[in-house]
Amino acid sequence: MKLYKEPFRPQFHLTPPQGPMSDPNGMVFFEGEYHQFYQFTGRWGHAVSRDLLHWEHLPLALVSDELGDIWSGSCVVDWRDSSGLFGGKAGLVAIFTHYKEGLQSQSIAYSADRGRSWTKYAGNPVIPNPGIKDFRDPKVLWHEESGKWIMAVAVDKRIWFYSSANLREWEFESEFGEGEGSHAAVWECPDLFPLTVNGERSRRKWVLHVSIGDNKETDGSTAQYFVGEFDGRRFVNEAAKGGEPLWTDYGQDFYAAVTYSDIPEDDGRTIWLGWTSNWKYPFAGPTEPWKGGMSLPRELELIEAEGGGLRLCQKPVRELQRLRKEELRFGTVRVRDGAIRLDFRGTSYEVAAEVEWEDAEAFGLSVCCSEEGEGAEATVIGYETARELAFVDRNRSGMSEFINREGEPFHFGKRFEAPYKAAGNRIRLHAFVDESVIELFVGSGETVFTTLMYPSPGSDGLELFASGGSAVFRSVEVYRLASIWEEH
Repeated sequence: MKLYKEPFRPQFHLTPPQGPMSDPNGMVFFEGEYHQFYQFTGRWGHAVSRDLLHWEHLPLALVSDELGDIWSGSCVVDWRDSSGLFGGKAGLVAIFTHYKEGLQSQSIAYSADRGRSWTKYAGNPVIPNPGIKDFRDPKVLWHEESGKWIMAVAVDKRIWFYSSANLREWEFESEFGEGEGSHAAVWECPDLFPLTVNGERSRRKWVLHVSIGDNKETDGSTAQYFVGEFDGRRFVNEAAKGGEPLWTDYGQDFYAAVTYSDIPEDDGRTIWLGWTSNWKYPFAGPTEPWKGGMSLPRELELIEAEGGGLRLCQKPVRELQRLRKEELRFGTVRVRDGAIRLDFRGTSYEVAAEVEWEDAEAFGLSVCCSEEGEGAEATVIGYETARELAFVDRNRSGMSEFINREGEPFHFGKRFEAPYKAAGNRIRLHAFVDESVIELFVGSGETVFTTLMYPSPGSDGLELFASGGSAVFRSVEVYRLASIWEEH
């Protein structure tokens, strides 16, 4: 089988040539390149891109040493050579967790050649383990107002903040987490970043994002975020303690998301992506010779939610439009208590639908559909009107029985739901379907689902459906997307 043509291999998502890809690490933009480092069995894999679409795989960047394996972390551009490691020039500094014999500590490495080679700092670790079990995943940013580097570190179910003038010497500043959000499992892969509110550059808030490990409460790993203020020392959540968590993604396959550092000011976007898997079944899927991959890059902002409060809004980056190679537009289609199959077959595409409903109880799109009959397959995305919720249902998506990392069988099929109040009986469903992964953006991106699936060969149909009444699909646009791996 030719590489990048294997069954279930996504065609416009980043995946490794071979082996397991997990947490995104060290994401930074420098000298025209996006650097995508990632966890690769205790080392940092490395890929670069100039357009967030097409990726060049490079040799491993950081490998194990006498201090242990290289776990998750971040990367920044040291523009002013505050570290003193670059002879007055700018360079890249990676900040990561060293892990050895149960101890986790924070270390740095640096590169003066655009990330092609790395030197570990002789004074590692820069923050030794303070005598605690879970102490990992440093995310570093430059805080202009205080004129300091800030590090957020995951510590069990809390976040510790440190500050530094030079990236080598760090001072503890504060702790966040007690009584805040979900404590269903250990917190991991924190990120801290400012975002505009409603696109207004004069209004901004700080977002603290944390992923939550595998747990029974959410039936797998997940992620949450907090919105508030940060003064260079302390993060203050604007929501009252004990309130409902703000979930990042309502599917089960978006984990460890972190933002790219140092995106140019004239671009102005905050962009992140996450690992498309779950610690309930991290490498159990039927994919060979690779395991795991990354989500699509997403632009972030905050919007004011109906009823008050700020919510994270995620939108697929505009660069993805360059992959559109065939467009099909379907005019107004009314569906009543049934399904209409569109004249389209495919497994790697983008589809957007504007839907109004009259008396329908549920409606939406069925993707990766097989022919009708016993055992018919489909992954269903849609909306329930009475309950006011969006959903993705992969119960009939194809393969659904796997063995988890404990060697136990588990059922992969599942339905995912999220509350969503649609204004004026109208809703927008915007999905990217790519062989074995679906990313659904509801409305303006304030509700998102990322979901894996493993359909059978030939399950490549696309249907519109409604039940319990009528729904009117005012527009349906389908774009077949080019493979980013055509040169392989």
